[in-house]
Amino acid sequence: MIKKRVQTLFTFLFFFLSFQCIIAQENQENKILLSKLLPSIEKQYDVVFSYADKFIENVFVTPQQKTIALEDLLKGYETETNLRFTLINGRYIAITVFVDQIQELDEIYLTEYIASGISTNRTGQVTVKPKNFGILPGVTEPDVLLTIQALPGISSINETVSNINIRGGTNDQNILLWDDIKMYQSGHFFGLISAFNPYFLDKVTVTKNGTSSKYGDGVSGMIQMQLDEHPNDSLKAGAGLNLIHADGFAKIQLNKKMEVQVSARRSITDLIETPTYTVYFDRIFQDTDITNNNQQTNSTTTTNRDFHFYDMSTKLIYDISKKDNLQFSFLNIFNDLSYTEEGTFNNRLQTVNSGITQRNLATGLTYNREWSPSFSTQVQLYTSNYNLEATNFDITNNQRLFQENDLADSAFKFHTKYRINENFTIQNGYQFSEIGITNIQDVSNPRFRSDRKDVMRNHAIYSELNYVSDSYRTMINVGIRGNRYGKIDEFRFEPRLNFRQQFSNHFSVLVLGEYKSQAISQIIDLQNDFLGIEKRRWTLANGTSVPLIKSKQASVGVQYSKNNLLISAEVYIKEVDGITTRSQGFQNQFQFVNAIGSYTAKGVDVLFNKKWHDFNVWMSYSVSKNDYGFTSLNNGNPFPNNIDITHNVTLGGTYTYKDFEFSLGSYYRTGRPTTSIGVPEVINGDINYNSPNASTLEDYFRTDFSATYRLTLSKKDKINSKIGLSIWNVFDQQNILNEYYNLDNQVVSQVQNQALGITPNLSFRVDF
Repeated sequence: MIKKRVQTLFTFLFFFLSFQCIIAQENQENKILLSKLLPSIEKQYDVVFSYADKFIENVFVTPQQKTIALEDLLKGYETETNLRFTLINGRYIAITVFVDQIQELDEIYLTEYIASGISTNRTGQVTVKPKNFGILPGVTEPDVLLTIQALPGISSINETVSNINIRGGTNDQNILLWDDIKMYQSGHFFGLISAFNPYFLDKVTVTKNGTSSKYGDGVSGMIQMQLDEHPNDSLKAGAGLNLIHADGFAKIQLNKKMEVQVSARRSITDLIETPTYTVYFDRIFQDTDITNNNQQTNSTTTTNRDFHFYDMSTKLIYDISKKDNLQFSFLNIFNDLSYTEEGTFNNRLQTVNSGITQRNLATGLTYNREWSPSFSTQVQLYTSNYNLEATNFDITNNQRLFQENDLADSAFKFHTKYRINENFTIQNGYQFSEIGITNIQDVSNPRFRSDRKDVMRNHAIYSELNYVSDSYRTMINVGIRGNRYGKIDEFRFEPRLNFRQQFSNHFSVLVLGEYKSQAISQIIDLQNDFLGIEKRRWTLANGTSVPLIKSKQASVGVQYSKNNLLISAEVYIKEVDGITTRSQGFQNQFQFVNAIGSYTAKGVDVLFNKKWHDFNVWMSYSVSKNDYGFTSLNNGNPFPNNIDITHNVTLGGTYTYKDFEFSLGSYYRTGRPTTSIGVPEVINGDINYNSPNASTLEDYFRTDFSATYRLTLSKKDKINSKIGLSIWNVFDQQNILNEYYNLDNQVVSQVQNQALGITPNLSFRVDF
């Protein structure tokens, strides 16, 4: 069986690599991609290019002499291409198409952040371009949800991509969009790896504040993963392999108007047990039913552990005409774990199988129509279905527990965009969504079954006015969104503000603000639900025990950029109301309490980035204070949030030498809050806890390293390969992620969850 699977795996890789023999590539020996040339021009002339990504995609130009004047260089490129290069304020250069004189402001990039492929735009959003991604410490591949954790204000309290904390919020307070389809599962390996193939994505945009009124939900932040919108000019394909999974993708042009894109990725963990897999397995399954069986009784053992995951996606793009565009998207994410538990009772050997599966299935259809150069519309229909199932057999108590969390999200969106003139643009739209959530719990002994389904239908309308001055120094986006939540019969108006003022060629100020709300969140009934692995389940607001979550946030930031030096700082305050104790994962005296409250996060995010030729160094720093406010808990006094991290520092650098690239970085944060116990440890049969979250764990520290080597296999066919090595936690630092206490027979025991130890990974990739 294993031999057959290995053969299937290599056949899969060979399939994608063989595309080079299908379509002949155009030979352009004397020209290079403009997108590859722009960074060197920016460095040589100390300028910054602003452009819509689609304008320069697949545009080839002839390299010019280094001594040529900037004006002559740009004029030559205008002659050679259909692009216009407009010099603004003596330093910024806007790239547009001659036939389109109006800018797509939301796609204009100002400068690079941290590493190649990471940029920021005028609205304060950060964009990651996987195809241009260089390297980060501990990361040789563009795992998007891992990469964005290098940004100030974004972290993961437990080192996973399924628990990303943006400015003190929990993961369920982020809205995650894949091709504008809302996703409810973000990780493979139950959170250690991003569930989205990065090589299939065009770009990933992260918004921490000042969200466009087009988007609802996500009271903490928004992560948009966008795919290609139009066919590519030629075949794009690639395949790769590391110590966890193998993947491949292909973007095949059927004709000049139509393209089909496919990607697939599958774990190799059920074929071969690599050192990386062993470390991952021990990390993610510690303190779960899988590893706790032997501790619970000496009569049971766990065997035949089988774990695998895969994701597969497809997109069909059809440019019906110059004005009409149709897109169909499909994504399937899947995780599966099964194991056998054996025990001898009454001189009889009993064997049972337990396991957990997790899946997110998404389908979307989008139609774009450009009625005139100034007016366009977009219509989208999508469905996103999430399912989590777990079966847990307890041989000792002769009990079977079945749990299921099922979510079905269907939506219709209508969006219009009208360019009043070169300075003003107005966007309007309507959105309808229906979300149904089913939670099932079935116990065999004693017999018990709970089956509950809730449905909510929501309507939203929005409008946004965008203004940019002739000098590009002033930019204002003002919007408002109205949300009507059907089940709880509540209506909210939510204003949005995004203002940027540039005072000189190098200094600018950004003011952001937003009101947001969301009717869906994750809760924990018991810490050992779903085998203790994916214990969170999605639930809908009901207006009583689970209220509508509401937030308001304001921030002011400054940015200075000159001579390859970037310094940015942003101060913010965020208030979120309507959270429940069940959504916060308490493991202290509030674990079984159902209370409603709020949290307030205040902080400053700072980024320093400097480039010298082949060196690039950066430091990101966040200082924050995040407190709960529950009137019925702690005598109504505020106390630290479970994910309150006072200081968070990342220091890193990259060095490029010929075809080699090296990156080294360290990550430090102060310890997360925890609740200690007093003396005596037990009072009246309960653990004697001290004040909630009044103590902290030891500080967290980790150093990562990565290196890549690029090799051109064929210049004629443009076949390139990359070999990568990454080491997570180089010094094998023993970090504690969480700490809590259990009570058994009046004896208190301490449980500590360990972070990843030293974790190596190797990768090999071929692209053409």
